[in-house]
Amino acid sequence: MGYTKKTLQELDLIDNFLSNAIASNRELGEPFYRLLLSVLLGKELKTVRVLAQQVIPAATPELRGIRMDVEITEYDEGTVTNIYDMEPHLKDGLHLPKHNRYYQAKIDGRYVKRGLKDFSEIPNLYVITITNYDIFGRDYMMYTVRNKCEEIPDMEYDDGLQFIYFNTKGQKGGSQAIKNMLKYIQNSDSKNAVDDATRKIDYYVRKVKNLPEVEAGYMTLGDWIDSIVDSVKEEDIKVVVEILKELHETKDNAVLKIRSKFPEFANQAERLVEKYWKEG
Repeated sequence: MGYTKKTLQELDLIDNFLSNAIASNRELGEPFYRLLLSVLLGKELKTVRVLAQQVIPAATPELRGIRMDVEITEYDEGTVTNIYDMEPHLKDGLHLPKHNRYYQAKIDGRYVKRGLKDFSEIPNLYVITITNYDIFGRDYMMYTVRNKCEEIPDMEYDDGLQFIYFNTKGQKGGSQAIKNMLKYIQNSDSKNAVDDATRKIDYYVRKVKNLPEVEAGYMTLGDWIDSIVDSVKEEDIKVVVEILKELHETKDNAVLKIRSKFPEFANQAERLVEKYWKEG
């Protein structure tokens, strides 16, 4: 089908595949994400556990589940204190505030056990979105969103929830350390490793990119599409659309590729791409 995509060495941290490859590595994932979050959030993290592509199924078949790109759980003396849902998003048409509202509800639901009486025991939740575009159009490198009381704006309302949107191209707000890290996330080249934190992050990135299992996993993304020959079902097309997004194809190119590869879905290609592209 003549796919054009970045090589593994060309991937940046804004790309889902690379961020998840690091999260999936037991040796590198924890120190990498502890350092990354420490810089972005301006605080030192304690003991963490990192999981990649965590799936939270729907409560019933007619409802939709979610897939978290990277989940970082922070512990203090064995107790879960903070949950960090971290997701890079290339521009794809999602309404991110409502998308994240839904994710927050699903994540919180896992920590409310039957019989819980003291809701202060629910861990704090940080829903962290990293984009290569400015969803609010104010040119800030980060937007921190908390619930508050409209009548008394300075009244503390501590529900333990924060939504943080990082814009890799933003110029306002934040610190120089955050700006350096966001620039590296956007373009993960060693030339953009300009301070101690980004140099350490760059070391982890280069190490992961040279792992044989990571290279093999990346090669299979495009190869999988070409391997589908018979008995294609709509759920297969959904996976194809997700992979084409991962390979940085445009919507229009995705429609053309599905039409040419799967003629039985030619008349439905545009509808299917539109449907699954928005699901994220």
